[in-house]
Amino acid sequence: MQAEELKALFDQQAKGYDRQWAGMAPLRDTLHLLLASLFAELPADARILCVGVGTGAELGHLADRFPGWRFTALDPSRAMLDRCRERAEQGGFVHRCTFHEGYLDSLPLQPAHDAATCFLVSQFLLERPMRITFFNEIAQRLEPGGLLATADLASDVASPAYETLLRSWMTLMSSAGVQPDMLARAKAAYARDVAILPAPQVASLIEQAGFETPVPFFQAGLMHGWICRSVAGDRG
Repeated sequence: MQAEELKALFDQQAKGYDRQWAGMAPLRDTLHLLLASLFAELPADARILCVGVGTGAELGHLADRFPGWRFTALDPSRAMLDRCRERAEQGGFVHRCTFHEGYLDSLPLQPAHDAATCFLVSQFLLERPMRITFFNEIAQRLEPGGLLATADLASDVASPAYETLLRSWMTLMSSAGVQPDMLARAKAAYARDVAILPAPQVASLIEQAGFETPVPFFQAGLMHGWICRSVAGDRG
């Protein structure tokens, strides 16, 4: 799926996105709980970059936990960014947010950020060099030694384990109330529009992009999460 097609898809889904995936909230909440603990030692006035922020779920969680932090919310979908802004307005932290409609290459390098989040975003980059470039663009916008927390779907799709995990993942989404048409689209997308790679390969791509060896901190079904630091002195 091309960038503009993906943007259009998320524009269409934005209005009902949180409602559609509400049943998966326990997984999201666990990821955010761990995220807050991993970021807890950042400065009281830390600047956080949220890449592919969507409706702003992780931004909202961090803003509630850390009242002095400032955020850059980045997303190519204006409709998603509008939902994120609404969340920030309702939560009373919109004054701590900068909203940037577009991709990383249009985001200035300065001011640098202390940490970044990137959840279920890089998996849509099907070519490995593009995925490395994507993570390098994040590294360039972090302070040396800045933290990256990232999560994507990951598995060895040629292994029997993948079929087991995929069936379980689809059952999980169905039991969580995800509608059948969305399930069908998701399963088709996994085969065509999502780069599901073995977890060690995803970690290797991140490391090649200018980060220290990523440390796994989360797994739920097909979703894996890593935490890592940008290599000091490497700004791309």
